[in-house]
Amino acid sequence: MASRVVVRDHINGWLFIAPALILLGIFMIYPIIWSLWMSFQTGRGMNFSFGGLANIQRLFADTVFLRALGNTMIFLVVQVPIMIILALLFAVALNDTKLWGRSFFRTAIFLPCVTSLVAYAVLFKSMFSAEGVVNATLVGLGLDPVPWLTDPFWAKVLIIMAITWRWTGYNMIFYLAALQNVDRSIYEAARIDGVPPWARFLYITLPMLKPVILFTTVISTIGTLQLFDEPYNITQGGPSQATLTLSYYIYDLTFRFMPSFGYSATVSWVIVVLVGILTFVQFLVAREGRRA
Repeated sequence: MASRVVVRDHINGWLFIAPALILLGIFMIYPIIWSLWMSFQTGRGMNFSFGGLANIQRLFADTVFLRALGNTMIFLVVQVPIMIILALLFAVALNDTKLWGRSFFRTAIFLPCVTSLVAYAVLFKSMFSAEGVVNATLVGLGLDPVPWLTDPFWAKVLIIMAITWRWTGYNMIFYLAALQNVDRSIYEAARIDGVPPWARFLYITLPMLKPVILFTTVISTIGTLQLFDEPYNITQGGPSQATLTLSYYIYDLTFRFMPSFGYSATVSWVIVVLVGILTFVQFLVAREGRRA
């Protein structure tokens, strides 16, 4: 009798989660398997056939892909550390109970995260255009205008500033939540012992925030490798493909150029591989840091 009850409970449990599993299978697992299969297909449009490793070989000879990969890695290496450091500094400053108006500043820094991606990108494009408010301000100060949208270097700088402006507050919230769980008596004891603020930050705050720093670094890495909205809406991948990213190139291969679904799937799996490698490296570094 007891075994029947156990079996019935197992069946009821599986029936309860079956709708969710079916939806996950249809909308997540099946597309992943299909895209992996498509990555081995060659051809244009729906006229494709199995090509083996032809798409992988094409990657190394594709100068546009290599340019998009290089741009994406530049954004990753430059922007993510800047954003993480700024978010951490803002969190530490806004965690001070003596700071006046800290609720206002928290809201102001976090607010960009809830704005529309398209709306803020269009606003940045307007502000940093040749006759936008930013260049008008520079001219008013007696400085030369900056070709934000027409120079490859400054276009990259603009994209980095846009991403940093939008996502710094998002990471800051995680650090604030973690800091508020730290026992303040630890800081009080360090202060009484004469430990300076910079030492309290390095030897108390940072070690306690390591798990959260790892988490924000991983999600920021994933988001940057999938970067699309800002280059698409602000610079259209230009000038001269200076802000073309892997996700933007996938969009071009699928919707703008002659459709090459197999090759675009291969490029998308490059992002998956990069995410896996970089995430593994970050976890490995964090584990070695804990051992040290």
